[in-house]
Amino acid sequence: MTRHNPGMTTDLTLHQRRREPTAAELDGIPWLKVLKSDQYERAVSDLKVGDAMPGDFVCRVGRPVTYWFGVVEGLLKMSSDNEQGQTMTFAGLPPGGWFGEGTALKRESYRYNIQALRKSVVAGLPVDTFHLLLDHSIGFNRFVMNQLNERLGQFIAAREIDRMNNPDLRVARSLAALFNPILFPGVGDVLRITQQELAYLVGLSRQRVNEALTALEAQGTIRVEYGGLRILDLEALRSHVVPRVA
Repeated sequence: MTRHNPGMTTDLTLHQRRREPTAAELDGIPWLKVLKSDQYERAVSDLKVGDAMPGDFVCRVGRPVTYWFGVVEGLLKMSSDNEQGQTMTFAGLPPGGWFGEGTALKRESYRYNIQALRKSVVAGLPVDTFHLLLDHSIGFNRFVMNQLNERLGQFIAAREIDRMNNPDLRVARSLAALFNPILFPGVGDVLRITQQELAYLVGLSRQRVNEALTALEAQGTIRVEYGGLRILDLEALRSHVVPRVA
């Protein structure tokens, strides 16, 4: 975990700011509920959390895997830079989302960057403990398998979204991905996100995102609330199509 803030060189890194999780933070970690008592105690004793500030990097391309990470609070983005220096965003990571299981399984270096878009609480399970649970917990194995399956579908959808030329469609499908109840069980019906944060994830201007949200709200799919968005019809959002002009 590293901090990206060249103007504040005396700041501790996110890894150096790690601490023990609170009881409330543990309650927000979904896979703990599938563990047996001895496995639960081992996992809780090894879990660490860090308070990430906007701009903090949780992990970076080329760094060796040390933890399996999850979002307890806040919002992160997964991205990488191409040879031309352009940033491609793969996914937003809202509360309840755990990521990097494929990298942790293979003990590889990261092939993407994970960065905080807002003040967030990030949890990390050491990779050795991750493998220990895989070896001894059927429930944990099922959780990780479901994660991998949903993640595959998420990335296929992300490629499709990236090729969409219609902004309204891009925003609708991107929002639907953030409301995935398996990958992001901590979101519920309301996603705490600003229009600027959504613009970063979708790759559009804030003004264009605002127009798309206004159109979706008029269709009864979402409701824009103070500090976030409430989902009213997830299936409609997932299958959103551009209305034909008569």
